Amino acid sequence: MFTRKSTLVKKTGPDRVGRYEFLKQLIVEFGTTKSLEAKKQVLANLANFSYDPVNFEFLKQLHAIDLFLAQLSEDNEDLLHFGLSALCNLSPDEECKDYIIKLNGIKLISDRLFHKNEEIALNAITTLYYLIYPSNKHLLTREILDKVQFFESHQNPRYKNLGTIFMEESKND
Repeated sequence: MFTRKSTLVKKTGPDRVGRYEFLKQLIVEFGTTKSLEAKKQVLANLANFSYDPVNFEFLKQLHAIDLFLAQLSEDNEDLLHFGLSALCNLSPDEECKDYIIKLNGIKLISDRLFHKNEEIALNAITTLYYLIYPSNKHLLTREILDKVQFFESHQNPRYKNLGTIFMEESKND
């Protein structure tokens, strides 16, 4: 559910912790906790907060995109999934998109297109779609097209639909 800043002010708890401070606490907790389960929970929460555009500015200020991109190198599927989900949520925002691209995000994300976890692979396709179309089509490589084209004939309708949409958009001028 999308929120307005005025609604956030009303919803700050009895300790008056605002959204920015709360997100900051989550990021600090992620960086300091030794527990993998706690890291997963915190990252899942951050990914959920990245769904609402009212949080985009806070997440940019807190350099959360760097944290999400770092998860793309993780072996743990949950951390990878939550990091990629957050990037997918943020990628329609132009500033976030530019920052993700600047930090080699297209390469990092395209490396996950054939991941064995369906949700990770689908998030990778969707995130690349948002990053590349319509304004960054020049960043589309033959390697990415070849990978995505494979999905057009996939048995799974989720892969097939995303692959088809991606490939159709690649043909538009």
